[in-house]
Amino acid sequence: MAAILGVSLRSPTARDQLVPQDGLFTVTERSGEGAVTRLVRSVNDVLFAPQSPRDVIKAMAAETTGLATLTVTEAGYLAGPAGDLDLASPAVMADLKGEGAPLSIYGFLRAALHERKAAGQRGLTILSCDNLAANGRRLALWLDQFLLAADPGLAAWTRAECRFPSCMVDRIVPATTAADRDELKTRLGVDDHAAVFTEPFSQWVVEDAFVGDRPRWDAGGAQFVSDVAPYETAKLRMLNGAHSALAYIGLREGWVFVHEAIRDPRIGDRVERLMRAEATTSLSPAPGQDLQAYADRLIDRFANPALNHRLDQIAKDGSEKIVQRWLPVLAHHQAADRLCPATLEALAAWMVFVRGDHGPVVDPLADRLADLWRQAGAKNIAAALFGRGGLLAVHWTASPVNLARLTELINDDGRTG
Repeated sequence: MAAILGVSLRSPTARDQLVPQDGLFTVTERSGEGAVTRLVRSVNDVLFAPQSPRDVIKAMAAETTGLATLTVTEAGYLAGPAGDLDLASPAVMADLKGEGAPLSIYGFLRAALHERKAAGQRGLTILSCDNLAANGRRLALWLDQFLLAADPGLAAWTRAECRFPSCMVDRIVPATTAADRDELKTRLGVDDHAAVFTEPFSQWVVEDAFVGDRPRWDAGGAQFVSDVAPYETAKLRMLNGAHSALAYIGLREGWVFVHEAIRDPRIGDRVERLMRAEATTSLSPAPGQDLQAYADRLIDRFANPALNHRLDQIAKDGSEKIVQRWLPVLAHHQAADRLCPATLEALAAWMVFVRGDHGPVVDPLADRLADLWRQAGAKNIAAALFGRGGLLAVHWTASPVNLARLTELINDDGRTG
């Protein structure tokens, strides 16, 4: 019987929650109509990689293992600002040396794939489930860049033997709080330390590209398609793009949760424009993909009062997120000489946010962004980020008109009339 081995690279929390519960946990779907809870039995064990590195490698190298999925957030892929793997990252540099236990996903994958190759086994299907456009192709690229620097022979074997399907996962899952767990215990008499609380909606679209037989995930509602791009791009630019806008504008206005911010008429109007007038018109939908209906559904999902999705949770690691969510939209419309007022306001709110006005900034580029603010100030920060040669200009080089508008918004603390 197939089962899941969970692995955490950064924190023992998941292991400490699940192992005493024999891998069992509950998922509670919340809506205005109430809560529905079910028991999940698919996790067999959980490892904390820094304490059990050999067990992690052995499990991935096992002949019975056919699939490794990654949910490490955008920052966990250790990409540099230009979009390539950051070979100067301390974790990557350490793993390239191959001394001691691996620190990154690349170090663990290298060790496991080396053992599979040496044993004459088939390759792995390695599936990224994170919010990255073309996540499968990008993971394949970054792993190839790592392996070319570490072991060119293994790089060639991996390209030939492994598969990296792209996928799109669409479900809003706020961080679980102690109050959530207390409510579950009161309602069901269950003390579940690994409880998950989410919305009723879910969608999982997976590229049909596997080593050997594909899993029967379609029995649970997953869609297997030849091209994930239209679905993942719509999700990144509409759902995730709107979420980031709600986070930075909503925090600026003093809100705590998504459902509060979307109900603020000024914020809600801006976010709806971002989705309907700016993001959707930058997309090429698949046949039958109704983007306006998707926007309708998103507004309803954001307004779910039973789902306390914190804005500060969404606001983390913004420099990794905006290059996927906003900058392609701005580039698309700039090429057609069109402005994106809602997306520009959101971007200005992010720029003010990373100045540190709302407390410590959780972002892989936090120190560099703080240095840029000190050097450039409000008058020049837009150019330092998005002007020619700017820190993020490789993803979008702003026109003079857009730079001027961003500077105006920043000097008005990100607000528009």
